Amino acid sequence: MRALKGVSFDLLAGEVHALLGENGAGKSTLIKVITGAHQPDGGSIEINGEQVAHLTPASAHKLGIACIYQQPALFPDLTVAENIGLRLEPSSPLKKVNWPARRTRATELLQRIGAEISPEAEVRSLSMPEQQLVEIACALGAGARIVIMDEPTASLTQKEQHLLFAVVKDLRANGVGVIYISHRLDEIFQLADRVTVLRDGESVGTHAIGARVCDPQQSKTTKNAMESPKAEFDSTSCGSESRAPEMNESSLIKLMVGREVSAIYPPSESEAGNVVLSLKHLGCSAGGVRDVSLEVRAGEVVGMAGLVGAGRTELARVLFGITPADSGEILLNGERVTINSAQEAVAHGIAYVPEDRRRHGVILEMPIAHNMTMAIHRRIFPGAWLRFGAEKQLALDFIHNLGVKAYGTEAPGGSLSGGNQQKVSLARWLATKPKLLILDEPTQGVDVGAKSEIHKIIRHLAKEGLAVLMISSDLPEVLGMSDRIAVMRGGTITAMLPGKSDAHEVMAAALGQKEGAE
Repeated sequence: MRALKGVSFDLLAGEVHALLGENGAGKSTLIKVITGAHQPDGGSIEINGEQVAHLTPASAHKLGIACIYQQPALFPDLTVAENIGLRLEPSSPLKKVNWPARRTRATELLQRIGAEISPEAEVRSLSMPEQQLVEIACALGAGARIVIMDEPTASLTQKEQHLLFAVVKDLRANGVGVIYISHRLDEIFQLADRVTVLRDGESVGTHAIGARVCDPQQSKTTKNAMESPKAEFDSTSCGSESRAPEMNESSLIKLMVGREVSAIYPPSESEAGNVVLSLKHLGCSAGGVRDVSLEVRAGEVVGMAGLVGAGRTELARVLFGITPADSGEILLNGERVTINSAQEAVAHGIAYVPEDRRRHGVILEMPIAHNMTMAIHRRIFPGAWLRFGAEKQLALDFIHNLGVKAYGTEAPGGSLSGGNQQKVSLARWLATKPKLLILDEPTQGVDVGAKSEIHKIIRHLAKEGLAVLMISSDLPEVLGMSDRIAVMRGGTITAMLPGKSDAHEVMAAALGQKEGAE
């Protein structure tokens, strides 16, 4: 099976060209070809009008191609300045490191993008958004002429997103070509000049979307392809501007998935039943959680809204025993419980699908079947009995029920698209037969088609009587999926609102402008 089939793509200097498609459409493979990680078996690549016969990661870097991935590739035990220095300084075993100059350069690059990060900070102490900003600083320092951004805002705060958008616009103003990959369509319409959509490894169209577009007749080209048609992306001069708005959100979604996605947020089909989870003045000083009172009933989806740092993930970690509560009460089905570990949480019927699926959700090198049964290993393999047949059947059932697109149960987790990895992570915890399911950013970094499928799964689980606590930074998702909305700020719940609340009402509570109860 070919990952790419005759893809055509061109990038002009001084433009932002969005690359869209469902997970598995071929975006990652195309990016790996452009950066030299994969070699095409057909077509051609041209950079600045010169054909490149054998592009490698090292030669791509010298040619001014930089890629900022969704998952930062930094050395966690080194400082920010050391990471930037390793990327930008020429290597030599005899060269003495100029530490003051290294720190000064790192500080200047971080200041350029408005990142309030100390160059002396160890990378492991940084949040995911901060690590991503360090990656952007590295690309700027390298003087890249072609910058690829793969889901750059997936884990950024609103303030950090505004900083990133300013950086992108600055790059464009300086003649840099930006390939921008994102599943957030509102960002595409804010930033992009043109958009190319991939589906099933093929380009299904390139369209202007209303921003500034360079005249391709007045610029040289850079070409990349798989198989016969030549694909182009430009990195040199930018000619006259034109405005040609051709697309809207609905037409883009239809191009991406090959069908209309009219119900990304399916309606609730269940009625709230008995109270499964009841929190009374719950607190955890280590996690910054204080005085949280909340109820979640069987058959309902309670969405948790709030700004980054409001305490939503910290509350989930308290409920799962990662950072145990030190005050208040947790009641499950009316009985008071103490949860001091993840094992105790699972024993009490709590399941937690974390935000970072690559670090805590799916082991990329491990087969899908093993990933799905990790949480019930003792049940699948009691004593010394190796029941691989039972494990495979359970995995096949989840693959069928959740619609996981995979080449069998032995395929490694890393071979799956982001949406399918999320389904595997979900299957692992559904295998424990929980009463309460906590979902932290369940659709982060997945395409609109996979997002719709995950939403349908969540609705089906609620209909089956599962109590669902869903944390999401995507406000439309919270509004579209929640039966009730708990808004957090400063480690506590500031408001409980109906699921169909107005977005301004939710944001007002998140910003501390409104406090109250439903």
